[in-house]
Amino acid sequence: MPTIAIVGAGPGMGLAIARTFGSRGFDVALIARTKEKLEALIGRLGQEGITAAAFPADVLDRPSLSAALDAAAERFGGIDVLEYSPAPHSPVPGLTMAVPSEVTVDNLQPQIAYNLYGAVTAAGAVLPAMRAAGAGTLLFTTGGGSVHPIPMLGNVNAAAAALRNWVLNLHNELAGSGVYAAHVAINTWIGEGGPEGFPTATPEQIAPLYWDLHERRDQPEVIFNG
Repeated sequence: MPTIAIVGAGPGMGLAIARTFGSRGFDVALIARTKEKLEALIGRLGQEGITAAAFPADVLDRPSLSAALDAAAERFGGIDVLEYSPAPHSPVPGLTMAVPSEVTVDNLQPQIAYNLYGAVTAAGAVLPAMRAAGAGTLLFTTGGGSVHPIPMLGNVNAAAAALRNWVLNLHNELAGSGVYAAHVAINTWIGEGGPEGFPTATPEQIAPLYWDLHERRDQPEVIFNG
């Protein structure tokens, strides 16, 4: 069976993407910091007939992230799709938000490590095998602020924009290789309880576009506006 590795897996988008691919015959490798949270997701997926396994790792600990992806590839016989979307649902030490005029090297560097360096590390762990096979999909997720920045997320948006730029260029480099890379910018609040007047969408409404990208392989980016 083909396998998708989801980095930053949680009960929202991660679970929805796992279901989207798992229901179409994929095994699922779930990667996030908390083993207990991953085990809960595995149980839910298992009830739906989807085979999943947990590989705990912190994206800020790049060796642990590489090791987790290596272990997932060994467990499932390879990784066919990588999806990278480590959106924190609880405070992460060292990650803070800052408006553009208050961005400093100290509050920007952790965001770059979390978004860009983590993505580069994850891709580096799976890309050599994908190149050798002449097949594979790399999908990277940011918020809409990577394209249309908003002041309250000055440092977050800058780091996400760096990731977006790198993914678009990776897409160009991989053209014709059989390996496909694309960027997803989610320009809505995911779930309920968003800011007043801000568009909202459920993970179940968003997740199918990842399958569409994997199947169609014809565009470097999708901006989801709800």
